[in-house]
Order: sequence, then C-alpha cells, then structure tokens
Amino acid sequence: MGRKKGVVEFEESPPDDFDPSNPYKDPVAMLEMREHIVREKWIDIEKAKILREKLKWCYRIEGVNHLQKCRHLVHQYLDATRGVGWGKDHRPISLHGTSSSFSCFEY
Repeated sequence: MGRKKGVVEFEESPPDDFDPSNPYKDPVAMLEMREHIVREKWIDIEKAKILREKLKWCYRIEGVNHLQKCRHLVHQYLDATRGVGWGKDHRPISLHGTSSSFSCFEY
C-alpha cells in the first residue's frame, strides 16, 4: 500500500444539478452540495485561524502600540469570524453579530 502521487483536486463550485427547493430529488447532488458546504466552511475556519495567529504575533511584537499597529488585523479577524461556525447558520443575524455590533473594538 503506497501513497498516491499528486494533490487531490475538488470542484470549487457547487453542483449544477442541485435543486434547493427539492433537495431530496437527487441524493447524489444533495451529498455533493453538503460536501461543498462543509469544504467551504473548513476553508473559512482555517483562514480565521491564520488571521488569529498573525494577530497574536502582532500583539507580541508591537507591545503597547498594538492598538494602532494591529488595528487592520483586528478588523480582518472580526470580519473572518463573523458568521463562521457550525451552529450559526440558522440563527438570526442579530444573534451572531453584524459589523456594527463590534463597535466597542473601535480604537
């Protein structure tokens, strides 16, 4: 048993034959759509993790000046984490925040 050569490539777009009004019409398309949604969520989560690590390093390096020097990273991180997660999809936007709800972080 050996390793496969090359990189696995995924379709970047959702399946064309998926019908959101009747998702159970084509079970294969429904599963492909579910895989697409999960893959996109994992990409968003990993992007947020990378931004969080950059923000940690900025705080450590800048010290007391982090409020001015890391401001752009704070905004990027807040935008990246807004609405990301597994349990927030079906909640109203008022419960998981909008851009105005983070105004307390304005410096």
